[in-house]
Amino acid sequence: MARISLARSLFPALLCFLSSIAQAQPSPGEFPASVPVERGAFAESLHLDGVIEAVQQSTVSAQTSGTVQKLPFDVDDSVAAGDLIVQLEDSEQRARVNQARAGREEAQAALADAQQRYARIEAVHERGLVSRQEFDQARNNLAAARARMERAGAALAEAEEQLGYTRIVAPYGGILTERHVELGEAVNPGQPLLSGLSLEQLRVVVDLPQKYADLARSERQARVTLADGRVLETGSMTFYPYADPETHTFRLRMRLSEPNGSLYPGMLVKVAVPVGSRATLWVPFSSLLHRSEVRAVFVLNDQNRPRLRQVRTGVRDNGRIEILAGLSEGERVVIDPSLLVGSERLNLSGAAEPVKGEQE
Repeated sequence: MARISLARSLFPALLCFLSSIAQAQPSPGEFPASVPVERGAFAESLHLDGVIEAVQQSTVSAQTSGTVQKLPFDVDDSVAAGDLIVQLEDSEQRARVNQARAGREEAQAALADAQQRYARIEAVHERGLVSRQEFDQARNNLAAARARMERAGAALAEAEEQLGYTRIVAPYGGILTERHVELGEAVNPGQPLLSGLSLEQLRVVVDLPQKYADLARSERQARVTLADGRVLETGSMTFYPYADPETHTFRLRMRLSEPNGSLYPGMLVKVAVPVGSRATLWVPFSSLLHRSEVRAVFVLNDQNRPRLRQVRTGVRDNGRIEILAGLSEGERVVIDPSLLVGSERLNLSGAAEPVKGEQE
């Protein structure tokens, strides 16, 4: 009863469809090219929204105190690895370096004096002209002088490192996305300065429903497409070993390879994850005619004459259209029905054939 009601409701549209087709008998050998209806497997996929993000994205923070003296770059500027991005006022750090350097020179002089004194006492001690106590004291003074020299060298290295912290350079090439300080602002260790990211390495992040997580882990297949239908090349896949406690989804990450630089962090993409497979009937999408709610194809009968037949269609995939009802495997359909519609090569004496039963 449901099929009869559907056919009756589509009958006016079907009549309008047929009225657009001219009527004439085709001559033998002039039939358009045709192909058989084929049965093939269709991989059912779960379509999700993914987000592109940068693999390298970070915020640079101050490692010493000082006043912001230079900001050579601003937000949206491109920087190369090693470029100076923040310069802090360094007079205090330079003073500490000079102080540490003077302390090291003083320690060097004390060490040289202790070495000379020890050498003299050692020579005299071998001839028995000085006591054992004086010799031990000279040796201990030499050891203390060496320790002070090492301490002075470490202090100088620390002071030079603190001076180096006043020059903040880009850890990698990329784009600055946010500035957290202004010129003349005093900063302390740990305070954020600039944020940036690299466009050279990108990845897609998508959240998988819990029921499909195990299957996705085992199959390790996914297809990423842009809004214009372009398929993106993906690399390694990483599955998070835990679910989000609020959404109960598992996060999946995929590396992207995009040499032309047309992708940017924050863009939305479509991610298709295979979740099953089923057998179905396929015909070329070009063979389908549609007017309003009516879908039909031209089927060649036993006399090799085209007959219009209404069909019910499913998904479109790779230039093919799925046939849910109306055709059987092996029947031949016209590839390009435009050669028949609106021409004088087709004779239809009645309505189009109704939809046949559901495919087997």
